[in-house]
Amino acid sequence: MIRKIEQKDRQNYIEMVKDFYNSGAAIAPVPQQHIENMFNELISSDRYAECYFIENNNESVGFGLLAKTFSQESGGIVVWLEELYIKPEYRSLGFGKEFFEFIFKNYDYATRFRLETEPDNFRAIKLYKSLGFEPFEYIQFKKGK
Repeated sequence: MIRKIEQKDRQNYIEMVKDFYNSGAAIAPVPQQHIENMFNELISSDRYAECYFIENNNESVGFGLLAKTFSQESGGIVVWLEELYIKPEYRSLGFGKEFFEFIFKNYDYATRFRLETEPDNFRAIKLYKSLGFEPFEYIQFKKGK
């Protein structure tokens, strides 16, 4: 089952996000305040981001965090998969694929889906390619405060 995040999920969300950012899936951990800010945004609005809990037998097995933008290049809404986290004991059981099927169905208005991964996350890359994702052949830059 896939459902939208709720206020009652706060602690579980924070724990899974910390695990995600301390794993090989992310470059570095994020400050606690950033996690709190995101949770508060997710609970108060779905304008910029949405989060879904992935459950099995009423137990949270992971989450998917989406961000939305409008792209001139693709001519419409782009849904970014910011984070997809599946607890280690539930990996390779089809939950990631189930999440993507849910997203493709419920965001069928999107003109593009985007995501990123670490180059050595071979399992994720295999999944993404099997779902039709193709790598962009350019370098992405960032500037932060």
